[in-house]
Amino acid sequence: MANDKHPDSVGGTIATAITLGVVGLAAVASLASAALAVVVARSVVTPPRTRDEDIRIFGSTETTVTLSRTLDSLTPGLYSLWFDQDRGHARIGEIIAMDVASVTRELIAVDFGELATASRGRFSGWFYLGPTELGFDYTDVHITTPLGDAPAWLIPAEAESVEEPTGRWVIQVHGRAVRRQETLRAVPVFRAAGYTSLLVSYRNDGDAPRSADNRYGLGDSEWSDIESAIEYAAENGATEIVLMGWSMGGATVLQAASRTAHPELISGIILDSPVVDWVGVLEFQGTSMRIPRPIRRVALEVISRKWGSRLTGQAEPINLARLDWVARSADLDLPILLLHSSDDGYVPADGSKALAAARPDIITYDEFTTARHTKLWNFDAPRWNEAISRWLRVLPTAHKGRSPRRSSAS
Repeated sequence: MANDKHPDSVGGTIATAITLGVVGLAAVASLASAALAVVVARSVVTPPRTRDEDIRIFGSTETTVTLSRTLDSLTPGLYSLWFDQDRGHARIGEIIAMDVASVTRELIAVDFGELATASRGRFSGWFYLGPTELGFDYTDVHITTPLGDAPAWLIPAEAESVEEPTGRWVIQVHGRAVRRQETLRAVPVFRAAGYTSLLVSYRNDGDAPRSADNRYGLGDSEWSDIESAIEYAAENGATEIVLMGWSMGGATVLQAASRTAHPELISGIILDSPVVDWVGVLEFQGTSMRIPRPIRRVALEVISRKWGSRLTGQAEPINLARLDWVARSADLDLPILLLHSSDDGYVPADGSKALAAARPDIITYDEFTTARHTKLWNFDAPRWNEAISRWLRVLPTAHKGRSPRRSSAS
């Protein structure tokens, strides 16, 4: 039977097949990229169930622990060492010795768990596990938030008494994927300065009630729980309130300060390793993880658009523009103490530097080096405490109240 196909037709058929194959591969690649972007977006807004144990534990004695060399384990200071998937906790001190493969540090205490049999762990800046370890009187209280009662610790000022209340309070707001224990480090310096400390929990942090979607708002929703804390403080004698936020807690207190119905109560803000621009932070983290830029950009679109909520499980999209305080620096009108490490490693100090440069009239910027993310106290507690004490001493003359207003960001 004769071949009724012209050679050119055969070549055309092959070319068409190749073209279709390339298009198909491109479509698959596009779908894979889109899927990766959704995974990235979900990871940003979903509370993690476990934490990475990135440090190897080689051995321990009654007074020392030997660890693998990492940026955290090589940083001087006092830290928590969580191990055995957080079933164990130890407190460690300064570096005693090191070699090319390991670093040996002082072992201060093993609070629970079997460190002798542990093989991996992770560093934390918490250090204190509860207010009893500080040796101060405290009260377990509950703050009524839009989602229900959220537990908090109330620790009175050093000179506080029923007869002579100071009226000065600080509301401490922890960061992403941690709990209010993170903020215990700040209690002594505020207590000595005459401030009552309110250490709060907020939605989806493991202590406070969960939202229906169990997703982070990166400060865009959590702020309303801090508004409830402001109201609680006012109802219990607060006349001047400092808001302090750590990491994502910084983004949260900035939202609370700009959106509160009680701006006249807020006298100032302290930010430790804060997120002042989520786009910059997420771009930095994505680059560190070698996620291609187009995927990073799509992930940002997913969490900030209504259509993306179906992919991430968010009840509402996140207004990233409202969370960009570098762009919104003109909206700030409170004294701010901004503390950041130049080699933070997680939330780059670039945003803090830019914000401080934009508003030197109200921002006191104190930059550390080596300290890593939210571990400034751990690295150099005397300097950290003095920075806060000095700022608090001049705060009463720096601010005399504000008029109620609404955020100008849309």
